[in-house]
Amino acid sequence: MEGNQYVVIGLGRFGSSLAKELVKLGYEVLGIDKCEEIVNEMSGELTYTVEADSTDEDMLRSLGIRNFDCAVVAIGDDIQASILTAIVLKDLGIKKVVAKALSDLHGKVLERIGVDRIIFPERDMGARVAHQLVSPNLLDYIELSEEYTLAELSVPSKMSGQTLKQLDLRATYGCSIVAINKKSGMVIAPTADDIVESNDIMVVIGTNEQIESFERSAYK
Repeated sequence: MEGNQYVVIGLGRFGSSLAKELVKLGYEVLGIDKCEEIVNEMSGELTYTVEADSTDEDMLRSLGIRNFDCAVVAIGDDIQASILTAIVLKDLGIKKVVAKALSDLHGKVLERIGVDRIIFPERDMGARVAHQLVSPNLLDYIELSEEYTLAELSVPSKMSGQTLKQLDLRATYGCSIVAINKKSGMVIAPTADDIVESNDIMVVIGTNEQIESFERSAYK
């Protein structure tokens, strides 16, 4: 996913959290909000910031929105603006449109107009969503502390059929598989002889750097 550029529209609590986390992860982020004060506050945090009406198709086109790989509609309390913005982004041909929903009904409308992923902020923190956007193999992400992370990851094809002893993640990357979610059920504290298969989900614990290193190597 290297080189991806993100645009986050709506820089409230959720949008700003997500945008800043994406920047921290090393991605270029354009932040858009209709409030001049918020845009000025975020100007030093993001790669670019613009005060603009996101429902104005000509304005978005002039900003080169079509060159961005993913757009996140994180508009706070204006459902109409959220829906209209998502429609404009889809019409402009953005590869991936993600939108925050304020209710189940709002989410259904966003789904009907073709939004690729719906986020419910009550359930999804901005930082967690940022990690999931840039790592498609990352199914869930929980920050245990500033340094340590618990991550749910799909098993890459090249690891399928191997035992944990053969993989030896601790020796290679420093992180550990603490559980394996199989179709037959969850295996807690797996042994060295337990095997991971392509349909399994690994629960991995380690530092942020260790898990990022594992992701870069395992999913090439």
